[in-house]
Amino acid sequence: MDDGQHLVRPELRRVGYVPQDGSLFPHLSVAQNIGFGLPRAERGRGRVDALIEMVGMSGLGGRFPHQLSGGQQQRVALARALAIDPRLLLLDEPFSSLDPSLRASVREEVGSILARSRVTTVLVTHDQEEALSFSDRVAVLRRGRVAQLASPERLYGDPVDLEMARFLGDANLVEGTVRGGVAETVLGRLRVRPARPDLGPLAGPAVILVRPEQITVADAGPGKALGRVVHSEFYGHDSVLAVASQAPELPELLRVRIWGASRWSRDTVVSITAEGESQAWPRA
Repeated sequence: MDDGQHLVRPELRRVGYVPQDGSLFPHLSVAQNIGFGLPRAERGRGRVDALIEMVGMSGLGGRFPHQLSGGQQQRVALARALAIDPRLLLLDEPFSSLDPSLRASVREEVGSILARSRVTTVLVTHDQEEALSFSDRVAVLRRGRVAQLASPERLYGDPVDLEMARFLGDANLVEGTVRGGVAETVLGRLRVRPARPDLGPLAGPAVILVRPEQITVADAGPGKALGRVVHSEFYGHDSVLAVASQAPELPELLRVRIWGASRWSRDTVVSITAEGESQAWPRA
């Protein structure tokens, strides 16, 4: 080609691919599926057996896809993609077709396998929890462009703008005034950092990002911001409360995450305060 590029045949590109549903060949056994992309001479040299063991499928090489669970099928699909010793592995929402109870365990298993194989992996997903828990770096696409590329911790703690803050996780956007790196809000004083460090120190009216886990709920008391419990969702290890507030500086509905079960029933009036460090943007 005149532009200096050249075409590489698909079988020589060393790009592994795991589709959403695994797409195993139904007429081939586990061992035959895994060895499908290998040259014929390499299929009997222990490579397939090693991969079967790597993905925790020892003794199941002779089974067919319809004899496997959904999680086992995805592990076989992963082994098949790794068989060619890829330089790059593409995962296209590989856990979305699994039952919720199975998804987390299979994701953990796959992550462990990929860490041992040390192959660069690109995971495409619409599941925020999956992206944050699985990845070393996360790219968020917005209207066809990369809006932010960062570690999961940086992405959640330092979203690039208000739209990103609302998109990634639950975000309570609170009005306040910043002086000397501290925001005065109706929820209390919060240490803040500017969302755009290149703009210099933030001062004056601002919008402060307060995550649900930063808010503390207590019995109603004097001198504290008050809210009314509207709804409670119990998840076993924690609960998420929806708390209505009449303060104009606060959203109409605050999302609050607390440990364990809530001891406040619906329509209970509670005190709400916030603590920790937050991110802030100048208020327009």
